[in-house]
Amino acid sequence: MEDVLANDIDTHHSRRPANKPPRKKKTSAFSDRKVDHAYYWMAVPAAVIFAVFLYVPFIRGIMYSFTNSQGYGSYKWIGFNNYLALFRDERVGHAYLFTFLIAIAITVLINVIALFLSVALNGKIACKNGFRAIYFIPYTLAVLVIGYVFKYIFMQPLPALGKALGIGWLSESLLTSERYAWIPIVFLAVWQGVAYSVLIYLAGLQTVDTQVYEAAAIDGVNAWQKFWKITFPLIGPFFTINLVLTMKNALGTFDQVVALTDGGPNSKTETVTYLIWKGGLTGGEYAYQTANAVLFFIVLAIIAFIQLKFFGSKEKV
Repeated sequence: MEDVLANDIDTHHSRRPANKPPRKKKTSAFSDRKVDHAYYWMAVPAAVIFAVFLYVPFIRGIMYSFTNSQGYGSYKWIGFNNYLALFRDERVGHAYLFTFLIAIAITVLINVIALFLSVALNGKIACKNGFRAIYFIPYTLAVLVIGYVFKYIFMQPLPALGKALGIGWLSESLLTSERYAWIPIVFLAVWQGVAYSVLIYLAGLQTVDTQVYEAAAIDGVNAWQKFWKITFPLIGPFFTINLVLTMKNALGTFDQVVALTDGGPNSKTETVTYLIWKGGLTGGEYAYQTANAVLFFIVLAIIAFIQLKFFGSKEKV
């Protein structure tokens, strides 16, 4: 009997789990690192300044968009009246439509021209660095300054050339035409915006392995197939960056309008940013145009999100 009990006790003890080693606490890879407090002294002031001059005005702007403020003096809360009025304002609607149309034109033209130039400048040509510098010069010029130069060209020499060549629509200044006044704005924006896009595409082309082109040449691939099947897919991330940046800049077209047309003729070339500036600062519509600015910010954020979502998924495929 004692032997049976001893066997049961031994069996019971043998079924007990062995003593497990104590679990190690998960620690961050950065927990053991010593951080120099000098980095905080550099980062924190910059973050505070960034917040004070960006987020605080942005939040106050949202607040003012729900008032009837004129930019000074007392004001009253009026709820969503400013936002509702925006959707009924034909002038605002035309400004959004005009802005989107020229933004699409500017974005397409800049990316097509920049792609062509970057591929050409990335090839084996003489004076490559010199051409790159020449193409980048327009980007370094102030938009307003060069805009007034282009205004003179479109007002004087170009109509004279149109008359000499017998081109009817070019014989009069494009800036005074309700139908064609958008052309100088798009031309100036493209002329100045191509340079930066060329730099981004050139950076992307530098990442493409030349052995890929050598293998394609052996297979008898022509220049167009080489670009469309090899080059373009490999620089896809750079194309996405360029597309988002050029669209954002094009939607914010302002200086070109101020320098060339000042919103005319008959308010036909008013962009959203120009309307916000003119109505908010000089037209006594401070709160109303602040609401317009908030609405425009939301539109820009949605467009950027759609672009990144769509073209980002294309890159993964």
